[in-house]
Amino acid sequence: MSQGGPCLWRPLPQSSQAPRDRSKHACCSHRGDVFVLGGRDSGALRDFWKYSVVRNEWTELDCSSEVAPEELEEHTMVAHKGFLYVFGGMMDSSFSSCRFPLWMFDIKKQMWVDPLGGTGWVQTLTPSNRKGHSAVVLGPTMMIYGGFVDVRGSSEELWSFHFDSMSWCLLGGPQQTPQGPGPRHSHSAATFQSSMFVFGGLKGLQEQRDLWKWNNSALMWTCVSTKSGPPRLIGHSAVTYRDSMLIFGGGECRDSPHSCLWKFSFLTQRWSRVSSLPDSRPPGKIHHCCAGIGRGYSPSSVLPAQTGSSLQLGGKYKAFQNRCYPASAFQGLEDAIELQTLNSDGTSSALEHRDSQLISSCSASESRAFRMNGSQEAEEEDFSQHLPDLLLVLGGRPVSHHSPISVWQMTLSDG
Repeated sequence: MSQGGPCLWRPLPQSSQAPRDRSKHACCSHRGDVFVLGGRDSGALRDFWKYSVVRNEWTELDCSSEVAPEELEEHTMVAHKGFLYVFGGMMDSSFSSCRFPLWMFDIKKQMWVDPLGGTGWVQTLTPSNRKGHSAVVLGPTMMIYGGFVDVRGSSEELWSFHFDSMSWCLLGGPQQTPQGPGPRHSHSAATFQSSMFVFGGLKGLQEQRDLWKWNNSALMWTCVSTKSGPPRLIGHSAVTYRDSMLIFGGGECRDSPHSCLWKFSFLTQRWSRVSSLPDSRPPGKIHHCCAGIGRGYSPSSVLPAQTGSSLQLGGKYKAFQNRCYPASAFQGLEDAIELQTLNSDGTSSALEHRDSQLISSCSASESRAFRMNGSQEAEEEDFSQHLPDLLLVLGGRPVSHHSPISVWQMTLSDG
């Protein structure tokens, strides 16, 4: 099997002003910040936090208003045009049955808002509460697939929610698309161009390792046939990175989490397992969350491999230190990992011109992001577009009780 370029994993120790460790929570990134909501440690949680990647700081946000969600687990959260949209995850109770499981958070005003301004839903056809479903942003809509629905078990419903009209549409169910992935939950989903890709999860009581594509233009499912790829997985996470999908963690049961990172190329339709650099050991996690930061993880652009910010500077892989300072931020890592390109005769290949360009580009990006952070300009421009490409893994089982949430950072090379 062909390998992807190696990646560098680093744990990011968190201060006491941070959410406690958890699993089955929801997170998403927006303009260089990561939002984390709910989940559970020894019990269900209701707290809501914002993590600044540039400052490596957590801020607790209010979640006590009447229009804020209660304790949630295995819910979803996506960001679109300045708002967070949270769906599902309500605990079974008589109170939950009279609430519709959709909440909105205004990021700029930092407050929860009623999706319909108190008027209530006019539609009679709307999705019910569920857990372990997937939610992704595809153009002007949020796509929700599957999930576990109370006594009905796993669902095969595919719903679209149009952000502008605040309307729901059932695109797929038992009658509409019997040839689709079928009922499942605890799967993953990612988007590329006009399609959504669904991998793995639980179908009934059986773990899956199949990959399905929903074409939102043709309104049809297609099973993507691959000869290799990840094993059967539940509780894993998927993100879109440039023209590929990255899948991390999960396992066949909650007590056997994996630490593997897989990459699926949308262009070649092939899987590859991404190796880790020496002394770079990713954590084994299940029911965690992944958040991508940087232009490579932007849903609006697919970047050529050579334009990404992999931080391969001077022939050495360097981790982004979670603060956007110039090259001094990398001090101390040069001796930790040294990967040099060798010619056939064993001599080093300098690549001086390319490396100087990369150093200049990365330093300028980091400095600009640091200057913009907290400024008025940052409100109008997404300064995360000037950050190196990073993948953060937050929380997940095993949970460290009475400890701050575990955060790991992955930097992927282009090798």
